[in-house]
Amino acid sequence: MTKTTDQLLRRILSDVLGLRPGQAAEFSAATGLFGHLPELDSMAVAGLLTEMEDRLHIVIEDDEIDGELLETYGSLLTFAQSKRGHP
Repeated sequence: MTKTTDQLLRRILSDVLGLRPGQAAEFSAATGLFGHLPELDSMAVAGLLTEMEDRLHIVIEDDEIDGELLETYGSLLTFAQSKRGHP
């Protein structure tokens, strides 16, 4: 079975940020990310974006990265889905 972008993104966040087991599974679209998760600091952002590119097979351009992208889980998921062209 092919994993959805949502499933993959939750796994990426867990792996890159070292979240506790099940923490990412609890994220809703409104869950705050940057500025809300202490694990997601400015240093972790680069690693997160690199892993997203590698595992989702997408290219993230520098001009696509802004504060809103990492504001909530929902905004990051919507971005990833649009880059992949499917859920």
